[in-house]
Amino acid sequence: MSIEGFWGDSAGANKKVSRLKELRNIVELWQGLYKQYKELMEFSCLDTNDANFVNEIKAEFDKLTHNIEGLEFKVLFSGELDKNSAILSINSGAGGTEACDWAEMLLRMYLRWAENKGFKARVIDILPGEEAGIKSVTVFIDGDYAYGYLKAESGVHRLVRISPFDANKRRHTSFASVHTTAQVSGDIDIAIKPEELKIDVYRSRGHGGQSVNTTDSAVRITHLPSGIIVQCQNERSQYQNKQVALNVLRARLYEKIHQEREEKLNKQYADKKKIEWGSQIRSYVMHPYNMVKDHRTDYETGNVSAVMDGAIDGFIEAYLRQISAARTNL
Repeated sequence: MSIEGFWGDSAGANKKVSRLKELRNIVELWQGLYKQYKELMEFSCLDTNDANFVNEIKAEFDKLTHNIEGLEFKVLFSGELDKNSAILSINSGAGGTEACDWAEMLLRMYLRWAENKGFKARVIDILPGEEAGIKSVTVFIDGDYAYGYLKAESGVHRLVRISPFDANKRRHTSFASVHTTAQVSGDIDIAIKPEELKIDVYRSRGHGGQSVNTTDSAVRITHLPSGIIVQCQNERSQYQNKQVALNVLRARLYEKIHQEREEKLNKQYADKKKIEWGSQIRSYVMHPYNMVKDHRTDYETGNVSAVMDGAIDGFIEAYLRQISAARTNL
């Protein structure tokens, strides 16, 4: 930073300063925890019969252990894009109205989770179900390491419950798919040629939901070479919707390139599964018993209500630890 001309390139300088802050935060955090450890070790060697003092030292050790475990968990975010914000997409699958309702329940779960994490969530596109719930939704979730967390959620989610839409109160099984993409910054070069895009404008329901607010501002973009389709309808103008849709397209194209590179290296990625029985990564059972179980890690809990209120960190951590262990053994 002290080199002459460093600030001449403002974009490059800001990028380096941002990286410096990121590394400095990591180093200072480790140094702070080590300092606490040394101080507690010195105090613990004191010969004293003061019960209050001993209990205080034990409490401080417990706090230090908790902070170290939290820092250890962050080490699991080793992916190139893990620190980025996320684009979360939910699509209803087999199950009709039940599946649409299940997709909306998942949306609520992730919005609650994001709120608990202090992340900002913004719905950019949503397609309501014909009778209830939603057929699909796309959400921007902004915050440090949002993608690092939510990449664990990609896959098919299965719900088993007594259907509120069945007059005979029978048990139903529903499916919905979740897909997470990292938001990419403007300094990542993804070439998108205008002639490769098919842009459609369609009618969007305005804020407030009244027909008087309905405008032809929603935008759907099809990237012809890859077949990727993105759309946005929740911004206030056609231009804003187009820019948001292009940002999503850039992220998904970058993800496609990144996945193809990873596949060539280690063949870890499986073919995309259908949104139906036998392909789920997690089951949420509300009848005849209460249980949520991740089929990749076998992590489970009986507190379904807490999970649906956003308490999914246990599932995420178990998955990230499993992936980290698998990479270590490669």
